[in-house]
Amino acid sequence: MGSSEENIQLKRRKPVYQELNFQIICAVSLIAVIGVSSVTPAFPKLAKALTVSPSNLGLLITVFTLPTVILGPVIGVAADRWGRKKIVVPSLFLFGIAGTACAFVRDFNLLLFLRLLQGIGAASLLSLSITLIGDLYTEDRRTEAMGYNASISSVGTAAYPTIGGALATFGWFYPFALSLLAIPIGLLVLFVLKNPEPQGDRNLREYLKNAGKVLRNRQLFGLFTASCANFILLYGAFITYLPQLINDSFKAPSATIGILLSSVSVAITITSSQLGKLAVRYKPTTLIRASFVLYAIALLIVPFMPSLWFLLIPNTIFGIGIGIGFPSIQTLLADLAPREYLATILSINGTFFGLGQTLGPLLMGIAFGLGGISSVFYAGVAFAIFIFFVFRYCTCM
Repeated sequence: MGSSEENIQLKRRKPVYQELNFQIICAVSLIAVIGVSSVTPAFPKLAKALTVSPSNLGLLITVFTLPTVILGPVIGVAADRWGRKKIVVPSLFLFGIAGTACAFVRDFNLLLFLRLLQGIGAASLLSLSITLIGDLYTEDRRTEAMGYNASISSVGTAAYPTIGGALATFGWFYPFALSLLAIPIGLLVLFVLKNPEPQGDRNLREYLKNAGKVLRNRQLFGLFTASCANFILLYGAFITYLPQLINDSFKAPSATIGILLSSVSVAITITSSQLGKLAVRYKPTTLIRASFVLYAIALLIVPFMPSLWFLLIPNTIFGIGIGIGFPSIQTLLADLAPREYLATILSINGTFFGLGQTLGPLLMGIAFGLGGISSVFYAGVAFAIFIFFVFRYCTCM
């Protein structure tokens, strides 16, 4: 008996990243971030090939992220009532099929339609991968898992622009074919992942009533707002318009654009992998506030970089901000959410970061139209400072 308990303790001390369940969850997270970061280095070539105005390129991101905004709460309720796998597996298959089909079309409107379908598949992936971590881990192991998951996702967002940029040198459409990877991941989730699923249906009216009570929380609103702001800045300023700045100011090829975008993700990877250590010294709210200060600094100095590779400086600062801020938001949400409403709350958070992904390119596109490429980054500075004070108000109890 004592030996059995000792074995259990040894198993608990096994690093999270060595567990098969966690590795499968991370694979889902890697698919969740492939849909944007792998294709943006191809945008300048796509614009020329399909005769699309650069100001309309943001639509390829907007239609992809819009389903997350609309479907987030529905996904959360369905996953809490019927199970995680019943949502995740079909989502991965749809993502893979529609995304791969994008590589075979040569009409911009049809491309937008397929991106919308792919976005429907993507809508559940990030929030439910985080939900699965909340299901399987608690306390310090949850923080560790959130940090490693964010780090591994960032390895993807670091690698995908480089891979996408390299593929785009052969043709703008090749990066879209990477979506095919979602199908084998879907099979792994279906047949290999072992996770606790909700036990039976509950009365829907009662469930929604109680969920509404849980959601009436100022701190939750602050976290949702911070999630949205993270993605407005990341997708609006860095992912959509930094490639345009690099192309306009330095005439860099797609492969170089991919490498520079990857530098943001490298900084996220290194920083978020150390989240467990940082969380011992600093409260999650402190780390989230610090992230918005770092965003403002990074965005402020982008237009002043004298040469191409100096952009590594603001990219690294911005990546450190994401690395400490985003997983801290996820950890706090998982801690605040009652277990029976975990998927709902994290999926509503998914709605907010989907809203950020959707609004980011549109808002920064307006800034671009009004004042050129530099105004995109100055608008980002003002926005980051504003969100810092909003979040501080919401979390000061």
